[in-house]
Amino acid sequence: MRIDLHNHTPLCNHAKGSPREFVLKAIEESIEIFGFSDHAPMDFDKKYRMDFSQMQGYEQEILNLKDEFKEQIDIRLGYEVDFLPGFLDERVLNAKVDYLIGSVHFINKWGFDNPEFIGEYKNRNIDKIYQDYFDAIAAMAKSGHFNIIGHLDLIKVFNYRPKKDVRLIAKDAIKAIKQANLTVELNSAGLRKPVKEIYPSRKLLEMCYENSIDITFGSDAHKLEQIGFGYPQAAELAKEIGYNICVSYINKDKQLHKF
Repeated sequence: MRIDLHNHTPLCNHAKGSPREFVLKAIEESIEIFGFSDHAPMDFDKKYRMDFSQMQGYEQEILNLKDEFKEQIDIRLGYEVDFLPGFLDERVLNAKVDYLIGSVHFINKWGFDNPEFIGEYKNRNIDKIYQDYFDAIAAMAKSGHFNIIGHLDLIKVFNYRPKKDVRLIAKDAIKAIKQANLTVELNSAGLRKPVKEIYPSRKLLEMCYENSIDITFGSDAHKLEQIGFGYPQAAELAKEIGYNICVSYINKDKQLHKF
């Protein structure tokens, strides 16, 4: 079973290729379960996400494609939701979708993964940055709003690494993810970034395995050529650590699959 639950659409204003083109490419790549999880709207950083007025159209378009291609591919509907206290919106959290991916892209409104703001790394202690990030991951897990943790260690995107062992920094977040019965995605987009590494790292994925945390897969595609990118490496890493089951979601209920 080949699964890819993290993919975007032009509604986020930084992706290219229509949802229909994405589906056709996913079929070409022999993906069996393909999920759209575009950036959910919120009243912050609006230029990198859809507007609230576009939610209904987005959901309907994906459902139409799901019906049209039901004999060829299993399409799922979701959102990638930024966890930013004060900006979570009930319209998104209560959307009738298959799953919500919770992601941390901001530390106190600092968009740490945006190249526009990379200079801020020089102004802060790197271990403090990492701790703040994983504290946000823990808070997100405890919030009870999400099904999947997106790119668990996104903070490494520019290859700035902590001096402290990342396992010590992330341990409370891993514990919170386990207690909330959440799923961690193996996100291959890191292979396209300066860090040149899948999210999460082998060390953190080993911690997930030791804590019996479920996994899923996502290419985080914003372009057609990124669909399915890095899946063989992600699947191989997971199997090396001991995984042979991954999950998908239907109406926010877990479905188990061998891979």
